[in-house]
Amino acid sequence: MENTSSDNWLMIVNPNAGVKKGFKDWPKILEILKEEGVDFEYRLTESRGHAIQIASEVVAGGSRNICVVGGDGTLNEVLNGIMTGKDVSTSEITLGMIPVGTGNDWCRMFNIPFDYVKAIHLLKQKKTFMQDAGKVTYFHDVNKVVRYFMNVAGMGYDALVAKKTNILKEKGIGGSLTYMYFVFASLFQYKFMDAVIEVDDKIVFKGEVFSMNVGICKYNGGGMMQVPFAIPDDGLLDVTLIKKTSKWMVVRYARKLFDGSLVDLPIVATFKGEHIRIRSTGKLYLETDGESLGHTPFVFEILPRCIKIVTGK
Repeated sequence: MENTSSDNWLMIVNPNAGVKKGFKDWPKILEILKEEGVDFEYRLTESRGHAIQIASEVVAGGSRNICVVGGDGTLNEVLNGIMTGKDVSTSEITLGMIPVGTGNDWCRMFNIPFDYVKAIHLLKQKKTFMQDAGKVTYFHDVNKVVRYFMNVAGMGYDALVAKKTNILKEKGIGGSLTYMYFVFASLFQYKFMDAVIEVDDKIVFKGEVFSMNVGICKYNGGGMMQVPFAIPDDGLLDVTLIKKTSKWMVVRYARKLFDGSLVDLPIVATFKGEHIRIRSTGKLYLETDGESLGHTPFVFEILPRCIKIVTGK
């Protein structure tokens, strides 16, 4: 049985986060937690997917305050461990974060500092916010799979770049600059794909697509604002679609990915809805919160205000 004190935190620590920054910085974070008088226990992840198992176990054991010491991928795993629990309402659990990842995009949305001392002060203040979560059903070969996410899901080119970046991260190589390298280096091997997009049972697009994002929050890819209209508690999914375009045009307007102005381009369309279906002629691949997953067809659903998070806003 885990400690169920209202002030006790269970730290789920990913040593491999941030290309092993978690391993390097955990002793420093551990010392700050002790100096700040934080009441905590901790578990270290050992492999990809392990944080899902840990989160599920500690919630079943009584933990109600969980802090991720990792990046967006670790946060995604912990979310999935929480969401798959059957006996505890997700609204009973408070989820915090000390960011040690490469992108830390979810933290950008909620003004969670990258400075460890400031992030821990925020944890102690425990100012909370109820945010939406997304649920996506996809396929891995012939098997239907469900995954939850709390930041941004990407498809098409976005998923290809994430996959290439993740392969290097698993070898201990990479970071935000690696992601940007693949944004450009992968352009001329990518093939456009026909897709049909439905929002709330209405077909909003048919044709060739370059990239798509479905967002709860605004940022992904290490500070890119690809879903600038996303509001994390409005009960709606936000879609940004980049249609087929010249690959040189992608290079020309890449800077617009960072300030949200990409949505002003004629090749970009945006939609909002509670329920999104995407199907394609071939396999269109998916990533959620930076984690590479499976392929089309996809069904996205919104889960309104179901996750209580510690926020800096």
